[in-house]
Amino acid sequence: MITRQRLAAGACALLAALAAGIALPPDAVADEPSGTAAPKVNLLLDVSGSMRARDIDGQSRMAAAKQAFNEVLDATPEEVELGIRTLGANYRGDDRKTGCKDTEQLYPVGPLDRTEAKTAVATLSPTGWTPIGPALLKAADDLEGGEGSRRIVLISDGEDTCAPLDPCEVAREIAAKGIGLTIDTLGLVPNTKLRQQLSCIAEATGGTYTSVEHTDELTDKVNQLVDRAADPVVTPVAVEGADACAKAPTVKSGLYTDREEFGQHRWYRVDLPAGSELRASVSVAADRQVDRDYGVSLRAVTTSGREIVRGETTGTGRTDVMSAGLRYPKAENDDSDDDSGSATEIVCLQVANSFSAASGVKTTPGLPLELTIDIVDGPDASSDVASFGLGRGWWLLGALVLTGFLAGVLWGWVSRWRVAVWRTN
Repeated sequence: MITRQRLAAGACALLAALAAGIALPPDAVADEPSGTAAPKVNLLLDVSGSMRARDIDGQSRMAAAKQAFNEVLDATPEEVELGIRTLGANYRGDDRKTGCKDTEQLYPVGPLDRTEAKTAVATLSPTGWTPIGPALLKAADDLEGGEGSRRIVLISDGEDTCAPLDPCEVAREIAAKGIGLTIDTLGLVPNTKLRQQLSCIAEATGGTYTSVEHTDELTDKVNQLVDRAADPVVTPVAVEGADACAKAPTVKSGLYTDREEFGQHRWYRVDLPAGSELRASVSVAADRQVDRDYGVSLRAVTTSGREIVRGETTGTGRTDVMSAGLRYPKAENDDSDDDSGSATEIVCLQVANSFSAASGVKTTPGLPLELTIDIVDGPDASSDVASFGLGRGWWLLGALVLTGFLAGVLWGWVSRWRVAVWRTN
C-alpha cells in the first residue's frame, strides 16, 4: 500500500514536470506573403485529333473539355488573371515539323472577360499533333513578369508527339529558372505512359497530376487549381549557392529556391545576431529516376570550419522529396569564432545530397532545392534547446521530482505512524 502511494505521488510529480518543461517558445513565422500582385493561371488545352474520341460520359473528350472550361470560367475568382493556350488546334497536315509548332494563345493572360473567353473556346475543333514540350515553353513565356503566383494547368489525352524535345526536360528547365511557376497536369485517358509523362512534368515544378474520366471530375479539379492560385503564397526567391562559404550569398529570413547537382555541396551564409536563434530547413526533390540509398544533410558551421550542428535524413526507396532541418541559438554573451568582435555571428550553411542518377538519366539541370530560413528571438541560454526540448524546465523537473520523492517519504512515514498508533490503541 505504502509503495503504491509513493509511486503514485512520484508519477504525478513527473507528469506535471514534463507538462511544464516541454513548453518551448512559440515558432516565429517566416516572411508573410504580400498578396499585392495578381495571381496568373494559363490553361493549356490539348486540341489534337485524338480529342475526337467519344469516351467521356457519352460525349467526345473535346466536348467534355469545353463544358468544363465554361463552368471554370464562370467560377474563376475576380482577382485571378486567366489565359487559355492550345496545342494541336490549327494544323491538319502530316508534316511533323510544322505540326510541332502548332501552339497558340487563344485568350491572353489578363483580366477575364468571361463572354469573350467562352466564345474563343467554342470555336475549338480537334485537329492536329500533340506538341506538349513546345507548348509548355510558350505557356511559361505567357506568364513572365510580375510577382504573384503563376500556374499552368495542362489538360491532355495523349503523349507528346514532338520528341526529342522531351516535355519532362522542358519542365525541369522551366523550374531551373527559379521563377516560381507550378505546372499541374490532368490526363483524360487512364494510360500508363501518359501518366508517367504527365507525372514527371508536374513533379519537376512541384505540381500535381490527376487522372480524370468524367466531366464533373475535370470541372472540379480545374476549379480547385484555379482557386489554389488565388490563395496567398510565399514566392521563393531564386538564389545561387556557392561551392565554399567564403563565396556564398547571404540569406535572411524567407524562402529560397536553388538547384543542386548530384553529390554537390551548396553553401549559404546567415548573419545571426546575439540573443537570436537560427531555424533552417532544406528540401531536395528527386524530380527524375534516381538510384536507391540516398540522403540529404544540412550543416551549420563557423567561418573557421567548426561544425555547430547538423540535420540529416536518409532513404532507401523511391521518395520524391528528402528534407532536413536544424536549430542553433546564439546567447547574448556567447563567444563565436568570428574575429571581427561583432555581436553578430556569421553562420555557414552547407547543403549536401547523396543522390545518384539512374542509368541514362540526365544530370542537368540539378535537383530542385528549397531552403527555408527563420531568425527568431532565442532562449535565455544556448543550452536550452539542446536539453531534449525541455529548456529551463530541467530545473523545474528536478525540483518537482525531489518534492515528489520527499512527499512520498513523508506520506509513508505518516502512514506507518498512524498504523503503529492504531495497533497500540
